Amino acid sequence: MTDISDLPAADGPRARDLGMDLDGQPGKWNAITDVPGLQVGYATIIEDSPVVARTGVTVILPRGREAAARPCAAGVSVLNGNGELTGRAWIDEAGQLQTPIGITNSHAVGAVHCGIDRWMARHHPEAAAQWMLPVVGETWDGYLNSINADTVSPEHAEAALDAAAGGRVAEGNVGGGTGMNCYGFKGGTGTASRVVTSGDREWTVGVLVQANFGARRELRVNGRPLGRMSAAPSPMESTNWFQEETASARRAVAGAGSVIVIVATDAPLLPIQCQALARRVPLGLARTGTTGSHFSGDIFLAFSTANEGRLHSRMGTPAGTIDTVEHLAWGGIDPFYAAVVEATEESVLNALVAARDLAGRDGHASFALPHEEIRRAFAS
Repeated sequence: MTDISDLPAADGPRARDLGMDLDGQPGKWNAITDVPGLQVGYATIIEDSPVVARTGVTVILPRGREAAARPCAAGVSVLNGNGELTGRAWIDEAGQLQTPIGITNSHAVGAVHCGIDRWMARHHPEAAAQWMLPVVGETWDGYLNSINADTVSPEHAEAALDAAAGGRVAEGNVGGGTGMNCYGFKGGTGTASRVVTSGDREWTVGVLVQANFGARRELRVNGRPLGRMSAAPSPMESTNWFQEETASARRAVAGAGSVIVIVATDAPLLPIQCQALARRVPLGLARTGTTGSHFSGDIFLAFSTANEGRLHSRMGTPAGTIDTVEHLAWGGIDPFYAAVVEATEESVLNALVAARDLAGRDGHASFALPHEEIRRAFAS
């Protein structure tokens, strides 16, 4: 009998520690927090009463708490649209991101949106007094979590923002990734980074994923079909658990779910260049095997923390104000594309490696990708 843990994992080996040969040069933490000033925070909810809750909130503050109201150039790309990212219309219109980012479960978007509003009103009242369009993404955790129980509250989003920090980032069963599944294994939160050298300059590209996508048969690790080879149970794909919700007994659609990917860099980029980075995310996901299910919401946001203080779009900006911004020449952008692809792939693998077996509602269970299977695959 496989042991089922009810605790999230904060420490332990990562993908590289198990022998995977991954491309590129990571930053100090091999995390999105290698981008200077960026902070990540979590609220993780694991409760058995009054309902079984396996969920939470992840937040990203591109410039940290003190500068949370200062805009960043940003762009969005979508592989498959069965998902949600609030605030996207304004990012498309103005090419800017002006609030912290939240990631949670599909039915908690409103609560997290409200929590970010409240937190901004408390900590950045001048910005909040005008208007805010918080950016909140979601993936579906209803297999393990009582998703209709309204477990996530605005206070959880506020707590995650208050707890946000730089440095090492916990992965696996944490924050919004707590109840997620990936490739028929336990999934969740993962992150990675790459150092990009261009000429005599050095910048960082960081990625954070909330991984809840892919079918077991698809998973490939450095080209090895570990999904098909794994002996770990895959009850979400192989049992008729969905009959509990409907009159007709149906299995979950293999590959259904979603993935939210956040790409950050300190390189000076135009909004359209941020969008170009976001469009490269699917190439990193594809390295892990996914073909992009119709029932998956695959949404990607990229932003640049450069040009701080130079992007004026709030009400009250004097008429005729001219913004002058630096940006990377298009001819030098290819190394950043490579960094996005490499860090996205490693973020997914880090999420799978960090995740732990987890029991949830109605006896449902999700099993992690066994570390010993990974080690054997890369032993030679």
